[in-house]
Amino acid sequence: MRVLVATAVPAERDAVARAFTGPVRELVLPGVVLRRTAGAYDLLAAGVGPALAAASTATALTAAALEGAPYALVVSAGIAGGFQPGAPVGSLVVADEITAADLGADTPDGFLPVTELGFGTVSHRPPKTLVRDVAAAAGARTGAVLTVSTVTGTAARAAELRARHPGALAEAMEGFGVAEAAAAHGVPVLEVRAVSNPVGPRDRAAWRIGDALAALTEGFGKLSPVLESWNPHEPNEPTEPHESPEP
Repeated sequence: MRVLVATAVPAERDAVARAFTGPVRELVLPGVVLRRTAGAYDLLAAGVGPALAAASTATALTAAALEGAPYALVVSAGIAGGFQPGAPVGSLVVADEITAADLGADTPDGFLPVTELGFGTVSHRPPKTLVRDVAAAAGARTGAVLTVSTVTGTAARAAELRARHPGALAEAMEGFGVAEAAAAHGVPVLEVRAVSNPVGPRDRAAWRIGDALAALTEGFGKLSPVLESWNPHEPNEPTEPHESPEP
């Protein structure tokens, strides 16, 4: 089973690569560069933000399909901000919902997602059994991972997002874009994030990027056997709506 892992930047891609033994070779495709592990994983630094991540992921998916060797799963991976206290710094989060948090319209009565405006989608739900098994193997927490175009930098914004998405555990900038590309190709998607900082007031001194990258490497080392044994032809039961995470 071939798996495409899409991160934002090379540092995240390389953290995932460190979870695997054996040589990694580089494949240059039109518009993207892949790092192929000795196993079934292609690693892609897809770019920052949902638009570039979607474009790069779609390019890799199309190339694989044209080769006659399509991917069975796409994983959006990297570091993220964690909503406290549900996702402390250094923890691993597996998304049971991948949601575009700011795709919609501001109105006098509050924010409306595009779905309430009558078009589009704002959420993708990874396969329920895969989320469960990956989280158990990696010792991860499960909850919604929000995709934002502007990283949260104030307590007021963090509170607004939590009020709108009570099941949210983390925010990042690429997951929804990766999920949109995967959905266009009919490929299941998963999102795995290691928490590097709290969501809220921007405080660079509180960021623990090195610890989060190490957690990403360790997590992929534990969850990769689950991905390799997962049967993508099983009924693709999506995750159900979840309750707000316990403190």
